[in-house]
Amino acid sequence: MPPANAIAASQGSKGLKMVQFTLPKNSKVKQGKAWNPPPEGAEEGRWREYRIYRFDPDTGENPHLDTYWVDMKDCGPMVLDGLIWIKNNVDPTLTFRRSCREGVCGSCSMNIGGTNTLACTMHADEAPERIAIYPLPHLPVIKDLVPDLTHFFAQHRSIEPWLKTDTPTPQKEWRQSRDDRAKLDGLYECILCACCSTACPSYWWNGERYLGPAVLLQADRWVEDSRDERTGERLDDLEDPFRLYRCHTILNCTKACPKGLNPAAAIASLKRQMVERGE
Repeated sequence: MPPANAIAASQGSKGLKMVQFTLPKNSKVKQGKAWNPPPEGAEEGRWREYRIYRFDPDTGENPHLDTYWVDMKDCGPMVLDGLIWIKNNVDPTLTFRRSCREGVCGSCSMNIGGTNTLACTMHADEAPERIAIYPLPHLPVIKDLVPDLTHFFAQHRSIEPWLKTDTPTPQKEWRQSRDDRAKLDGLYECILCACCSTACPSYWWNGERYLGPAVLLQADRWVEDSRDERTGERLDDLEDPFRLYRCHTILNCTKACPKGLNPAAAIASLKRQMVERGE
């Protein structure tokens, strides 16, 4: 949801009424601390500047941007390596999620240089000279770079992302042809990092009811699966003005996906199947 709430209207130029907005209390980001400036006469290009969003709800203070400098000769090449270097060598209170470091788990998703991506797969050389890092946008922040994904995962569970069948379970496995298996390419690879959903304006505005690109891509993955026997039931569950149809094909989701997937195409496929089954 947009972070501001309209509270009044004032008289603007030419008699037009201009809406005034205020941010929620303690939400304005302030300038923070500069932690470890490079030593005087430091080798050019050796130190990279990181500006990192810091927020601790326990203090009641506004979020702030702290500045750190990372010694690139003592650090790996990825942005995540820089964050780990800062935590290990400068500021152990810096909080962020990470796990696999291989672009598989989706834990380290964050906004780097204005783009939602994975810190473990973004090379520091691909980022702006001053690397600005924020948590994923338009989500409640637990602390620093850790967003609250409770609602996101609750939406994922609501589509029942598992195989649903009515026929007796086979003794070995559910068989699937190669052609049917190929239909899942571009769908099963989603790692639920939430980069696409938090880049979607429709999800910002209607996140409580619109499922968002990531969850809808997952929904299409199970609708397309030839082994699943509840396709009609799954489509019925999406037949709602908000759950599916708040997508306006802005395509931010496809641009943001760090795995190169196309959630917009998956959403279009769901809409098409809705139309086809009604004919």
